Amino acid sequence: MIVLKNAHELGRMREAGRMVAEILQLLQENIKPGVTTLELDELAERECRKRGARPAFKGYGGFPFSICSSPDEKVVHGFPDACPLRDGQILSIDFGVIWHGFYGDAAITVPVGPVSQEKAHLVEVTRRSLELAIAQAKPGHRLSDISHAVQSYVESEGLAVVREFVGHGIGKSLHEDPQIPNFGAAGQGPLLRPGMTLAIEPMINAGDMGVKILADGWTAVTVDGRPSAHFEHTVAITDKGPAILTAV
Repeated sequence: MIVLKNAHELGRMREAGRMVAEILQLLQENIKPGVTTLELDELAERECRKRGARPAFKGYGGFPFSICSSPDEKVVHGFPDACPLRDGQILSIDFGVIWHGFYGDAAITVPVGPVSQEKAHLVEVTRRSLELAIAQAKPGHRLSDISHAVQSYVESEGLAVVREFVGHGIGKSLHEDPQIPNFGAAGQGPLLRPGMTLAIEPMINAGDMGVKILADGWTAVTVDGRPSAHFEHTVAITDKGPAILTAV
């Protein structure tokens, strides 16, 4: 069942989303060669607690960290570790908070120093695909209009859409209905209505679309070892169009 949010609930979600955006911006400023993703994880949790919120992912389904950190061929749900970041990598960070019972959720992919043309293209196309998807999040459109916007653009740029992981509704739960694939024909699925809140998150591979899960039971990596990128925003459907809740 898709849960519509009232003005008060959207206000809570907007505040949670603002915290997510602020902390992701701070993390981005600290992504550089020599920094470890464990250090970034500690920073995210510290900043979250400082704001009176809780990390959304820590303990969720047994996930042991506050951020998902996924460099290069890692697609999503990567564990932070003590390996220093290196020039030429890209790093995807997914982060969320719970504030007064409501969730915010967003993701970014950031170059670590200068990166290859392949990686720069991948990051830019993934970022742009999220913008195009959000532009479809309007009353009267269908859910799959969001999905189709991602797939049609990404594939026109020679990249591949991950099938195994999708976006989702969000609110009092981190994952609510509906699921939001990043692929599919336009004009299908539920009608978009004011009050719907969606976590839209393209996950895009430079090579094959396939992924596999590592022995930790969480980390997804590309089957061909080529890089992957991930961007996400929490978005509200309003009478005036899409409102990004995870923006500073």
